[in-house]
Order: sequence, then C-alpha cells, then structure tokens
Amino acid sequence: AIRAPLIKGGGGTRSQGEGVDYQLQQLISKSLVADGVTDIFKIAGLKNPDISIMSEEFLSEVSKIPQKNLAVELLQRLIKDELRTRFRTNVVKQRRFSEMLTASLNRYTNRAIEAAQVIEELIVMARRFREDLESGISLGLDSSEKSFYDALADNRSAQDLMKEEVLATMAIELAEILRKNVTIDWHNRESVRARLRLLIKSMLRRYRYPPDEVASAVDLVLQQAETLGEELTS
Repeated sequence: AIRAPLIKGGGGTRSQGEGVDYQLQQLISKSLVADGVTDIFKIAGLKNPDISIMSEEFLSEVSKIPQKNLAVELLQRLIKDELRTRFRTNVVKQRRFSEMLTASLNRYTNRAIEAAQVIEELIVMARRFREDLESGISLGLDSSEKSFYDALADNRSAQDLMKEEVLATMAIELAEILRKNVTIDWHNRESVRARLRLLIKSMLRRYRYPPDEVASAVDLVLQQAETLGEELTS
C-alpha cells in the first residue's frame, strides 16, 4: 500500500527525494487521523492497568522492568506527582517524603547504591504513601484534618502519651477553626495569626498535650494552618 503510490510519484517541480518525502507525509497524516477512541487493552484482551504507585500490581511490574534506570526514572516521576497532588498541603508528609526521595536519589546519583536498590527504596516509599492515606480513612479524617493530625503527631511524646482517637479529635477541631477563618490574609494579618496561636495553645492545654512539646507543636500547627489557608483562599 505504501510502495504503490511512491512508485507512481514522479513529475512536477519537486525532486525525486522531495516527492517521496511529501507522499510519505501524506500517507502518515492520513493514517494518524483519529476515528474515535479505541481501548487498546480491550482489543488485546487485557485488563486496564492501574498506572499508579498506589497499585501493588503496578509496583510489582515496575520492579521486573529489565532497564533498571528507566524503572528508577518512572518511579521518581510518579512519586513527585503524588507529592504535588496528594501531599501538597500536608507540611509534615511533604517534607518527610521529599527528604526520603532526595536521599535515595542522591545515593543513586553518587553511585552509593545500585539501581535495583533504589527501586526497592522507592517502592517502599510508594507503599508508605498508600498506608498513610489508608490511615487517614480509618481515622475518619479528610485531607485537611489528616494534615493537622500529622502536625500534632510529629513528635515522639505525643505518639507515646496520646491516643490516636484524641489526636484525631484535636485535628478535626483545628480544621474547623481554620474553616471559620478561611478569609484570613496570612501575609498582612499578624493580629489574626496571634489570635490563632492563642487558640491553638489553649486547645493543646485542654487536651493535655505533652507540655515539653507545646511550643514546637504550636509553630508546626500554625504553619500547617497557613498552608491550608492559602490553598483554600487561592
């Protein structure tokens, strides 16, 4: 089908090479015209894959890719996408997972670890993403509330001395405080920031948050509130 029209091509002002190029372009253009959406997985009799680091099946397939450097690049890009979407407004998890990713990739770049090892580390990260999201669901928290929960639980004393249910209740209360102040201009309203700081301190004392960690917790919770507040008002 391709050969026949090329043989017929000839005359005109174009050189032979130009004529061949032109007719090839025409054939390719016609062949690429979309005639509707086609599910190539269905045609092949395959189940549509979940191209996501949240899919255990997909992670298993990635680990088997012969070109290990491509597997590293694929996982790196998917993890960065997840950080930008699922953990964009979660100060604690964004920082923690970003540090883990950077550390693994730096060791790989500096030849301290092989590609197969960094793939294992990135897959472990992906599984932690999934576990983190599932923990929020099990506690009955939405993404904003889970962000406050992570801020409150970001120290060993709170994890050891306080129950998950109590921290979850505090997180829900903090999210409600933020919703009531959603129009705050964080860059110009120092008085509002000071008032929120007092509200956070009062709430931590009311729930008997470990006193040795109150100061750092207030700063982190306020930072989390600002991040969520700017997202909600943007």
